[in-house]
Amino acid sequence: MNKNEFKLLIVDDIHPVFIESVEKAGIQVDYQPDIQHRQAASVIGDYDGLIVRSKFKVDVPFLDRGLKLKIIGRAGAGVDNIDTVYAESKNIALVSAPEGNCDAVAEHMLGMLLALFNKIIVADAEVRHGQWRREENRGIELTGRTVGLIGYGNNGSAMARKLSGFDVEILAYDKYKTGFGTEVVQEVAMDELFEKADVLSLHIPLTTETRAMVDRDFLQKFKKPIFFLNGARGGIVDIEAILEAIDKKMILGACLDVLPIEKVIEQQKQEWFSKLASLDNVVLTPHVAGWTVESYYKISKVLADKVIAGYQQLQGAS
Repeated sequence: MNKNEFKLLIVDDIHPVFIESVEKAGIQVDYQPDIQHRQAASVIGDYDGLIVRSKFKVDVPFLDRGLKLKIIGRAGAGVDNIDTVYAESKNIALVSAPEGNCDAVAEHMLGMLLALFNKIIVADAEVRHGQWRREENRGIELTGRTVGLIGYGNNGSAMARKLSGFDVEILAYDKYKTGFGTEVVQEVAMDELFEKADVLSLHIPLTTETRAMVDRDFLQKFKKPIFFLNGARGGIVDIEAILEAIDKKMILGACLDVLPIEKVIEQQKQEWFSKLASLDNVVLTPHVAGWTVESYYKISKVLADKVIAGYQQLQGAS
């Protein structure tokens, strides 16, 4: 394969380091961050590679138009907006950059948890409105509690590192990974999380297996009330089940950076959203846990390195 033959379409915003890196490696870049899906579908047949973020859905009809596609890169952690099975059946390599934002996700989720424990959101609003309510805003401490992590990949292990200085017991379960226990983290079965966790934090991708995994049956398995964190994907959680568990005090508080619906106009139509937004023991952020100044660079650099490696492998095979 001639170096000048590889063309890459970028359909979303990305840090300049990505473009600089891949162009230096000999890849032609067409940077169109504002392109619409229909327009991209009409031209994708001219490109060997595609770079997306979260807004762009790469489905079967789109892939069928990408007759030359050899690499699809996702500037972020998950690839749930890509039909991975169909892409792989067409021998398209899929790469993402979970290493680039794992620290950002962990810091954000820990920040949300500390804000919840110390009633910072509520207290801040009250002080700004002239209320000085000390007893009502008495917090609780993380020290001495047991934190359960589901998933121990890049994000789960980063969360464990951030928690390691808080004098907590850290338990982690990963269905597809073993042998990762350390002096800081105990590798456990799911049943042990149900029995011991005071705080539960999700660090798993959205797949057919994990969709709506956290439902009423799942939550009823916990032996004591928990605090619940989700900075993974909104579709993993049945929000109605979360609301019911909060009402029954099975969940004492929740930190949610992701929701099943993340378009504001659509959210306003959902009864569950108005209930969720009214609760003082729920902290909400707009899917920004992995989106920091630093992660913007790191995601793009990690992804560039992987795309270049894939490109060079294709060159060697040609």
